[in-house]
Amino acid sequence: MLKLSHFRILLTACVIGWATPLLAQRTISDARIEYKLELPPEQLQMEAMFAGSSMIQYIRGNLSRIDMNFNIVNYIYLINAQTEGLITLLDNHGDKYLIRTDKKAYEEDMKRFQTTTFTDQAETRDIAGFKCRKAIGKMQDGSTFDVYYTLDIIPENRYYNRRFLNLKGIPLEYEIVMKSGSKMKAIATKVDLSPVPMSVFEVPKGYREITADELKKIRG
Repeated sequence: MLKLSHFRILLTACVIGWATPLLAQRTISDARIEYKLELPPEQLQMEAMFAGSSMIQYIRGNLSRIDMNFNIVNYIYLINAQTEGLITLLDNHGDKYLIRTDKKAYEEDMKRFQTTTFTDQAETRDIAGFKCRKAIGKMQDGSTFDVYYTLDIIPENRYYNRRFLNLKGIPLEYEIVMKSGSKMKAIATKVDLSPVPMSVFEVPKGYREITADELKKIRG
C-alpha cells in the first residue's frame, strides 16, 4: 500500500508537470496590442515629425485591423480572413483615401508571405508582461528580420497579420523591412485580451475610394 501511494504521488506530480505548459498557453480570438514604432535614425533625421509613431493590432475572430500612426500620415488596414478581403485606408495630411484589394490580389499577396520561415534563437526577453523568444524571419527575397514572440497566447486566426503566417505565437517585438532596406521596429507596450467591439472593423466615413495605381502615385 505504501509503495502504491508513492506511485500515485509520483504519477500525479508527472501529470501536473506535463499539464503546466499547456495550462499556461491560451488560444485567443480577441486582442488589442499597442506598439511603439522606432524608425531608423536616418529617417528621423530627415522627418523629425515621425518621432513618437505608434501602431495598434486588433483581432476579433476572422477579422483584424492594423492602425499605423505616423503623426501626419496614418494607415488603417481592415482584413477579413473569411472573405479574403483587404481594405486600406490612408489619411495623408487630411486627404482620406480608401483602396479595396480584390480576392485574387489578396491571395497573391498571401502567397509571398507563406514562404517566410522563422528560426528560433536562444535569446529570450520579457515584453509587455509576456515571456518572449527570439526568432529570425527570412522572407522570399532573402531579407531577414528579428522577432520576439510569445507562446503564452496563440491566435485562432493565423491570418490576422500576413507577415506572421508561419510564426508559432504572437509577435510582441519585431522589425519591419522597408523598401529602402532599413528596418523599423515595433515594440509592444500593452496587450489587452478583452472582447474587441465589431464597430472597430467597420469602414469609417469620409474616405474617397481610389485604385491601387492611384495610391502608388500618391505615395510617390
